[in-house]
Amino acid sequence: MIKHKKAQWPWHALTALVLVGLAVSLYLATSMMSYEWRWNRVPQYFAYQAEEAQRAAGYGTVQDIVVSGDTARVTLKEEGGAEQVLDVDSNSLLLSRGDDVAEGDQIGVTRHWAAGPLAWGLWTTLWLSVVSGALGLVIGLFAGLCRLSNNPTLRDLSTVYVELVRGTPLLVQIFIFYFFIGTVLNLSREFAGVAALALFTGAYVAEIVRAGVQSIARGQNEAARSLGLNASQSMRHVILPQAFKRVLPPLAGQFISLVKDTSLVSVIAITELTKSGREAITTSFSTFEIWFCVAGLYLLINLPLSHLASRLERRLAQSD
Repeated sequence: MIKHKKAQWPWHALTALVLVGLAVSLYLATSMMSYEWRWNRVPQYFAYQAEEAQRAAGYGTVQDIVVSGDTARVTLKEEGGAEQVLDVDSNSLLLSRGDDVAEGDQIGVTRHWAAGPLAWGLWTTLWLSVVSGALGLVIGLFAGLCRLSNNPTLRDLSTVYVELVRGTPLLVQIFIFYFFIGTVLNLSREFAGVAALALFTGAYVAEIVRAGVQSIARGQNEAARSLGLNASQSMRHVILPQAFKRVLPPLAGQFISLVKDTSLVSVIAITELTKSGREAITTSFSTFEIWFCVAGLYLLINLPLSHLASRLERRLAQSD
């Protein structure tokens, strides 16, 4: 008997219809608020043309101006005989040949592309996530193994660490690190933010590692020991590789949460993506546009991370 595969396109069409309906509902909601969309104000917060003023170094006259395309080379002759050569954009030139200049007078400007606040905020969020995630993984792996240790001191200390961090809000931990520990040890706000995020992530990774190791059948460790491996070799070569396959989904979820948790370090004046968005709103008055862009940038980070974790999970499943 031949089984016919059911057509999936009606369900995909229904999904698209639901998404369109949500978009229309959002548009109607903003229309009821008399909100005027100004998407043209948004691109400058990603990249803009910065202007750098070129000024005279002393008193003198404009000796020569040579225009070449969009650039003008201005030669100034100072009273002492010294010459100053400045390159400015030709359409910004404020003087002509023979004009007198004083010290500090603006001759023109040079324009160049520069990253906007949202681009810098995205970069800050990325490096905060990568550094604190890597440190959190190391801390969590160590703490998780300590929770499984036969040494009562290691087991008790790791339990206190995990329960203390998981039982208090991350925002409070950031304040403690910056205003108390950071003040005593003279730490920068970036160091305090990374440390708080790493320790917070490490506590959750420790529980994930502990659960993953305990999910492996005890016979695996006994078989490894019977082959002559000691406890550390058995854990490194037999138990942890199997546990990694099982803990990969919750680990990916924890790191995705970490990317979003970086928004909390804005309370200690670290200008990451969320704080950059708030600052952009104060100057553009484009509330919805900026927040949609901020949400899209977080998705830009997290969706590839989720996709990579899924691919890695499928590849590891094929090796079983």
